[in-house]
Amino acid sequence: MPYLEMFDLFWKEVIKSAEEGSFAKLTMAKTIGKPNLRNIFVRPVYSEGDFKVLLKLRYRSPETEDQEDELSLEEAFVVIRSHLKKSFSTVLLFTTTKDFTFKINKKGAGSITESLPTFSLN
Repeated sequence: MPYLEMFDLFWKEVIKSAEEGSFAKLTMAKTIGKPNLRNIFVRPVYSEGDFKVLLKLRYRSPETEDQEDELSLEEAFVVIRSHLKKSFSTVLLFTTTKDFTFKINKKGAGSITESLPTFSLN
């Protein structure tokens, strides 16, 4: 399946985990080439009202300051999706019930795998 269609399915798991309160962290990894951008992290921000996330862009060079923004999940989706296949080939979703890994292979196909949770409520 084309990677964008598969990523949309993956993002439904992100939304579900936020709605259920099991969202722990999301990380973009496996850079393509040697971009200055090293990682993108998304962590939940607990506040009254809407579910928000803290999106952090971490850079390789010490001259470039890391960026942090508090965003809605929809706004984070736009940022994450824009870096797929350009800067990163893997996105990891950590929840308290299970972990999900989204990968793009060299042919541009996406895949999702599930594994036991890294984070737990205990």
